[in-house]
Amino acid sequence: MPNIKLNLEYSGVTEKEILKYEQKVLKIYDNLVEKSKDENEFVGWLKLPSNYDRKEFERIKKAAKRIRKNSQVFIVIGIGGSYLGARAVIESLTSNFANLMPDDIRKAPQIFFVGNSISPNYVNELIDCIGDKDVSINVISKSGTTTEPAIAFRIFREYLESKYGTEEASKRIYVTTDKNKGALKQLADEEEYETFIIPDNVGGRFSVLTPVGLLPIAVAGLNIDKLIEGAKNGEYNFSDSSIKYNQCYKYAIARNILYEKDKEIEILANYEPKLHYFTEWWKQLFGESEGKDKKGIFPAGVDFTTDLHSMGQYIQDGTRNVFETVINIEKSKTDIKIKRDEDNIDGLNYLAGKTMDYVNKKAMQGTIEAHVEGEVPNIIINIKKLDEETMGELIYFFELACAISGNILGVNPFDQPGVETYKTNMFRLLGKPGYKKQ
Repeated sequence: MPNIKLNLEYSGVTEKEILKYEQKVLKIYDNLVEKSKDENEFVGWLKLPSNYDRKEFERIKKAAKRIRKNSQVFIVIGIGGSYLGARAVIESLTSNFANLMPDDIRKAPQIFFVGNSISPNYVNELIDCIGDKDVSINVISKSGTTTEPAIAFRIFREYLESKYGTEEASKRIYVTTDKNKGALKQLADEEEYETFIIPDNVGGRFSVLTPVGLLPIAVAGLNIDKLIEGAKNGEYNFSDSSIKYNQCYKYAIARNILYEKDKEIEILANYEPKLHYFTEWWKQLFGESEGKDKKGIFPAGVDFTTDLHSMGQYIQDGTRNVFETVINIEKSKTDIKIKRDEDNIDGLNYLAGKTMDYVNKKAMQGTIEAHVEGEVPNIIINIKKLDEETMGELIYFFELACAISGNILGVNPFDQPGVETYKTNMFRLLGKPGYKKQ
């Protein structure tokens, strides 16, 4: 049984409209299956949950166990898909305050992410935060020359070598990169760093279920076997050729139908702060995949109820070119019952005996009703609970939906030509050899 259920009741999209796309979507899926057999196509993620490298998977678990034993701090160096997926899963499934907890309660290293900006303040403050704690790092880059992570790796490699000496530092540096080529691969071979492989046919934003995401997730103490099992459930559930019962196909189709109705912005909304970085991963997945050829749905995100007190006004009454996709967690991991107060100065006694999760769910229901009334269609994605299996299935759900949606839109969802423009300008301004002044 799927852990994910789609509710289109508030979307304004009808079953009849969706079924019109049946043959087109089935053809798209069959084409993806064919491409997944070609190592030169970026569709390796499609069958990855049932066809991953078991030996490397076991090496990941052994490395994670070693890091958890000898390190108080684990630093993940990467940008974009090289860190967002791992951070999304870790923050969704661990305590909001994991890094602040004592080691004996956390039972895992503090995990920090760097190399996703070029801020000297961030790097210096992270070094101050680490202090004299024992550290290991995982640098993630296919080429090893992407500016942001390359700068961070240079700094933290020097930091480790200064702290431990070259030989010991090499045992604390883990590299996730291309299997054959690139500057990082060359360095890893020379220094004998333990190395994990980014598959040739899996692009960065689709790579969370490869070593790119799995090593940091395992270091955090999460069960990567269950994560993959959930994704495998998704691979099976969302290959159903019946559009009527395939939740993933219906989501991909519904968002394109809304786009055709001039709903150009999709806002992913959640009512759980743990999902903030999941939203960031989702934004990259759809933004880089669909924003091409002067078209595409713009992906945005909000954390409710927090952002109801900031973005809520715009969503309710602003330009009517938006729709929302709401992730609803049916069962909260914990809960708190609201007690009666004798003075009732805050006027909350009407909530006495109710739980915070109950109040949160009613806030969600009221918000959906208000926004729909304000001409903002809502798609609801119901998930049973936040755990590894559900998260694995949800990741696969969005990856497949993104690939199908991009093909419906008529773009290649697996390239990102526009990303190179800023780099060319930056390299020219920095005087990088080979980039002439204009």
